[in-house]
Amino acid sequence: MADLVARAATGRPGHTALIWQDQRLSWAELDQRVDALARGLAALDLAPSQGHPARVAIVLPNVPEFAQAYFAVLRAGLIAVPVNPGYTARELGHVLGDAQAAVLIAGPDGLAAAQRSGAAPAHRYAVGATVPAGAVPLAELARTGAAGDPVVPATGGEDVAVLVYTSGTEGHPKGAMLSHRALLANHEQLARIQPPPVRSDDVVLLALPLFHVFGLNSALGAVAYHGATGVLVERFEPAETLRLIAVHEVSTVVGVPPMYVAWSLLPELAEEFASVRLAVCGAAPLDQAASRRFLEVTRHPVVEGYGLTETAPVLTSGLASPVPKSGSIGRPVPGVSLKLVGAGGEEIDVDEDEDDDHAGGSPGTDPGEIVARGDNLFSGYWPDGREGPDPDGWWATGDVAYADADGDLFLVDRLRELILVSGFNVYPYEVEQVLTAHPVVVEAAVLGVPHPYTGQAVKAFVVTREPIGEGELLAYCERNLARFKCPGAVEFVAALPHSAIGKVRKAALRAGGTESGGTRD
Repeated sequence: MADLVARAATGRPGHTALIWQDQRLSWAELDQRVDALARGLAALDLAPSQGHPARVAIVLPNVPEFAQAYFAVLRAGLIAVPVNPGYTARELGHVLGDAQAAVLIAGPDGLAAAQRSGAAPAHRYAVGATVPAGAVPLAELARTGAAGDPVVPATGGEDVAVLVYTSGTEGHPKGAMLSHRALLANHEQLARIQPPPVRSDDVVLLALPLFHVFGLNSALGAVAYHGATGVLVERFEPAETLRLIAVHEVSTVVGVPPMYVAWSLLPELAEEFASVRLAVCGAAPLDQAASRRFLEVTRHPVVEGYGLTETAPVLTSGLASPVPKSGSIGRPVPGVSLKLVGAGGEEIDVDEDEDDDHAGGSPGTDPGEIVARGDNLFSGYWPDGREGPDPDGWWATGDVAYADADGDLFLVDRLRELILVSGFNVYPYEVEQVLTAHPVVVEAAVLGVPHPYTGQAVKAFVVTREPIGEGELLAYCERNLARFKCPGAVEFVAALPHSAIGKVRKAALRAGGTESGGTRD
């Protein structure tokens, strides 16, 4: 991965790599900045730990410094840890502590949150006009490496390149170890689709958060892999983003459902989307009404796909099907093998059946858990590789799908309890832990409920020992959770339904089986 920027700079040095606000950065200029920062990082002489190179946490929005830092970390032979800049001190502290980050590159808010967390590393570098006490401007670190021979990457292949934290069964985010091999493999796999999602002459919208693997590898990584051009969007605002698409003649849009839902409602969509040749969507199911509106207005379908953090991320795409179908996640991309496994462990045949009467989204097979194999799979969870692919390379995703008669896949449900809010994972246990830490909360249960804009929203069922206002409880959550994890609604109940072994029966909650005390204002 560290070679991509240098390769683009050699092949097309004057071609625009990144556009941000009124700035344009060529591949040669980006390569020079990456090399300078890589030399600065290498000069820190960071010691390996836990059997891996030192980790560098990057807590930034979609700005040029993110790309500079990300590729510099890889070029310096270190491990990048991209982190949501909206994280609270508690959340950021968990990631910094678990990864044992040696370096932090962040804006003022991220640096302040790290300081409050008690887990701030000794090396802290600031991006922006404000430099908090104890931090050094990132530009200063780059200046220390301004002169010298180009840095030759010391890592690659099976070495871990990126540690991306994702919700897991423990309820706390855990780091998925993505190797150089896995990240590169996904680009090679997608490039075998004809026509490929990204080409060297494309202008790609970089509106997906770069701390998320979808934005990091499928968008920014793809731009570097193909030597294309990326338009950085620091904060998604529907009308303004559409304007940028038109101004910069964006040709490829990589998005998530809320983006397409918002765009589909704007009257200027058709005119300002005129330059786009391909719009792809992932991370969560797209509302079919929005999909139909988008097609009617732009005459372009939104092509859906499916993947996970642990698969770097793309497993399937409608582009791999002869004709993309609305609501379908398509077929495995070249180089990826999938099988559906039933509840009893039996493998479900998903081969195409020309004689089957089912078509266009009707089940041709029984649902089964998606189990995947491919060079794009992760190396397990940090730091010891636990829960990774089995000895034969297969990994169970925890998602359930069926194949229609044509062999196209449709997601049905999740085996895990993860809630997908705008494509981001929210694990109920983490939210429940925060709620039950409040002094008046006796017990809490959290579910995902349908939401027209974000796909799902978080709803909390709460038992309290004394009255508390919903606003007060939500404000408490906002102090301890990133915004997308916070409940959108709280239902106060007299008691939660439990099973014989004392586990909360969430199926009963979904069905309305509670002793409700009413929702308090």
